[in-house]
Amino acid sequence: MTEQIKKTLRDSAAARWTALLLLSLAMFCSYIFVDILSPIKDLMLTQRGWDSTAFGTMQSSETFLNVFVFFLIFAGIILDKMGVRFTALLSGAVMLTGALIKYYAISESFIGSGLETWFTENLNYVPLFEQLGVSPFYEGMPASAKLAAIGFMLFGCGTEMAGIMVSRGIVKWFKGKEMALAMGIEMALARFGVFAIFRLSPWLSEKFETIQAPVIFVALLLCIGLMLYVVYWFMDKALDKDLEGEEEEAEEPFKFSDLGKVFGSGVFWVVAILCVLYYSAIFPFQKFATEMLHYKVGFETKDAADYFSYFPIGAMIITPLLGFYLDRRGKGATMLILGSILMIICHLTFALYPFVPGSTSSTVIAMSAIVVLGVSFSLVPATLWPSVPKLIDNKVLGSAYSAIFWIQNVGLMSVPIVIGSILDSVNKGVPEGQPKDYTLAMLVFASFGVIALLMSLLLKAIDKKKQYGLELPNVK
Repeated sequence: MTEQIKKTLRDSAAARWTALLLLSLAMFCSYIFVDILSPIKDLMLTQRGWDSTAFGTMQSSETFLNVFVFFLIFAGIILDKMGVRFTALLSGAVMLTGALIKYYAISESFIGSGLETWFTENLNYVPLFEQLGVSPFYEGMPASAKLAAIGFMLFGCGTEMAGIMVSRGIVKWFKGKEMALAMGIEMALARFGVFAIFRLSPWLSEKFETIQAPVIFVALLLCIGLMLYVVYWFMDKALDKDLEGEEEEAEEPFKFSDLGKVFGSGVFWVVAILCVLYYSAIFPFQKFATEMLHYKVGFETKDAADYFSYFPIGAMIITPLLGFYLDRRGKGATMLILGSILMIICHLTFALYPFVPGSTSSTVIAMSAIVVLGVSFSLVPATLWPSVPKLIDNKVLGSAYSAIFWIQNVGLMSVPIVIGSILDSVNKGVPEGQPKDYTLAMLVFASFGVIALLMSLLLKAIDKKKQYGLELPNVK
């Protein structure tokens, strides 16, 4: 008699896609908060007395605890020891707490309070970090910006914890199923959040005539996100019952010694280096893209920003399609190679092509390069994250994701500083408003792509030798 294969909750398409919807919507609520103040920077400067330095310092505070206090590493350990459900609720609560602190910091209630006085008089530097030039506070920084920075630090801890939790949760629900498609959809919704807030935040501020309006609106979204995690708790618990302890997180308890399996793995470091190089060539580039398009191609500043703002929308559309293909046809390692090549082509185009401002051909070439980068931006993330579970033991998967995220955060924090220094050095003596030379900066971005290509080729060779299955489809 043939033994009947036991069906679990994740074998139900409705159940696993519902779980993905809960996780994706909760992450959408968090990603939309990240840039909540960016579109209304001018209002923060005029209404709260901030300057660009205070604004930039506050914005960069999101990664401070993750990078310099190694919270991301601890988050991975929490995930591996306590499980997806606990981490989901904890991350949601931390994000909401940070958002509410940030809201209070920019509210009218904070102005003139005793807390404002204390922050002004006492919180002016952080020993050691001040000397390293990475302090989240400085003397003369408005008290509201200091408190907002503290809130943003907490929020950053929560959102990065949520990021690795969601990756682990998707692996759990889509093992042997449409994993790449699921991760592609989650990433697509996150990128839509980034796009949406640049439209939503100024509208809310204008409609309600207050800078607090967009912050409290998204804080309410974070409350909804926390409730979605509560619903997910019950679904995930039901899945564990169906698995009969086979994959129960308590079945194989995490030990700190297991971290050696992560950091002692050569293939882990190949993936981590590939990740930091690739993301360092994308997200820091976005910070300079508007100005680069203005000077290199001759776009008006507003037009340059509008053109490039649609870059994540293209990636949002393409990423799930690529995930669908990878699930059914595989070729994950090959896609990483292709993505790196496309990224090199884009950055070399902006570095070396003789753009003529105002010409049709230059406009077409520039827009084509942006499209190529968008395809690359779809290929690599859609392939990279579903590949990690094939390379790393499931018991330490949370720690592996967190370590990769931490290394990625180091790159995202340091590369803009390097690129900014290069631009200042190359363009020393160039009057404000005059065209700046971006050639060397774009060559640096292209070099990241070249090294990422080498890492991708190495990863494919390792996969061929050790048979990790990176080239095989996810759907069995």
